[in-house]
Amino acid sequence: MFQRPDQKGGGMNRGTMMSVGAFVAAVAAFIMSGFAMLSSGTGHSPLYGKALPVQSTEVLTLQNAFVHVARTVKPSVVQITTEKMVTYRYWDPFGDFEDFFSFPFGGERRPRGPRTFQKKQQGLGSGFIVDESGYILTNNHVIEGVDKILVKLMGDERKYQAEVKGTDSKTDLALLKINTGHPLPVVALGDSDRVEVGEWVLAIGNPMGLEETVTHGVISAKGRSGFGISQYEDFIQTDAAINPGNSGGPLVNIRGEVIGINTFIIAAENTGFAIPINLAKKVFAQLKEKGRVDRGYFGVLLQPVTDDLAKTLGLSDTAGALVAEVEPGSPAEKAGLKEGDVIREVNGVKVESVQDLQMKVAALPIGKPAQVGIWREKRPVTVTVTVGEMPAGAPRAKTQGAAKTWRGIRVTALTDEIRQEYRISERTGVVVIEVEPGSPADSAGLVEGTLIGAVDNKAVATPADFERITGSIPSAADALLRVKRPEQGWAFVVVKGGG
Repeated sequence: MFQRPDQKGGGMNRGTMMSVGAFVAAVAAFIMSGFAMLSSGTGHSPLYGKALPVQSTEVLTLQNAFVHVARTVKPSVVQITTEKMVTYRYWDPFGDFEDFFSFPFGGERRPRGPRTFQKKQQGLGSGFIVDESGYILTNNHVIEGVDKILVKLMGDERKYQAEVKGTDSKTDLALLKINTGHPLPVVALGDSDRVEVGEWVLAIGNPMGLEETVTHGVISAKGRSGFGISQYEDFIQTDAAINPGNSGGPLVNIRGEVIGINTFIIAAENTGFAIPINLAKKVFAQLKEKGRVDRGYFGVLLQPVTDDLAKTLGLSDTAGALVAEVEPGSPAEKAGLKEGDVIREVNGVKVESVQDLQMKVAALPIGKPAQVGIWREKRPVTVTVTVGEMPAGAPRAKTQGAAKTWRGIRVTALTDEIRQEYRISERTGVVVIEVEPGSPADSAGLVEGTLIGAVDNKAVATPADFERITGSIPSAADALLRVKRPEQGWAFVVVKGGG
């Protein structure tokens, strides 16, 4: 806190002035000695200090590795510019004035309506060369629905018009081709299955249109899914900065090998996600050969195995995928797969999750038999499924009085009126018309309008069936229900007992 000087006495006395003079002289001497130290023994300007000595050769080795990888890979990374004509509709606020002056002198009154104008919309993305003849891998969302695709190479101001050789929305991948008349530098493709969490990586691309940008980070996690970006999600997570315009660019390891394709970010957390290159390799091969991707298909709707489901089904863990619905006429139905089966293995390889099973089935050869290990009625069973081809638009991993209240719900028959009221297309089952708040059924997520198709793997067609089956379940025992909530697919839930 500053304090005003005491003004009594009218100014400084002689002793004070001598003290101040001595202090100023000391400060000046200190400053001059500092300049002398900086300039002594060197031919450099005294305004600059010395560089710090390198304490670790490992640091320089890592830095040189980053520099080498960037120099090696950048020539194979391209900038992608897209163009699209967008039509905008608007209402002219001065339309009434035009009508006023043109009618009645200008003839008939023109009908009012929206006006339109077109504007060119541009987009930016990245890609990388995988074949010296000009094949380029990128994200499907970078080029989807555009009118024109232009590719710019490193060190070349020209822009080459690209041809779309094939797209795959299920993995968000696309294959482009440009013709330059000369061989192009290609990237080295690594093995994403061998990637370890904690490895150093570089992301290379054109964020915000800033060409040849390189950022670095580490592999934060593997096998990320559930974002709704694509049907087959098995993303590599990284903290290397990935920004708009980086989509489609390579994620590279310290050996200069592409291990992923940068796809999207969670901006608020500075977290990026990349498609594993091993998945992209398979897609690339099919897109290059035939312009599309064919996948294996069982024809089942799946759901994860929760702890409650595992306990009720007699499983020791939650590995596998629970069959919630079998499509009529599908390979799964022909093989005898049933609702309530838990798929635990495919061709002897353990199934970890729904996502894992989807990836495994998609990679199976079409028309060939697959040995599927399942858990049915608390014992292991093996069935043989002849792998089908996934059809276009296949789903993602689909009158009696009211019964008495059971564990907080009351159900009724599936009449035409009930079907219409709750928009239910199925012809059999019972419908929940009341759920008691806080009840076991409420805790299990059952809501009004839920269709119940089975209880403890026994089909329910009428309220009488429901009463008979639920009446045989001990009050302390958990019950397994196959249900279809409004606007959702079939699923299994566990309604807890009162024990």
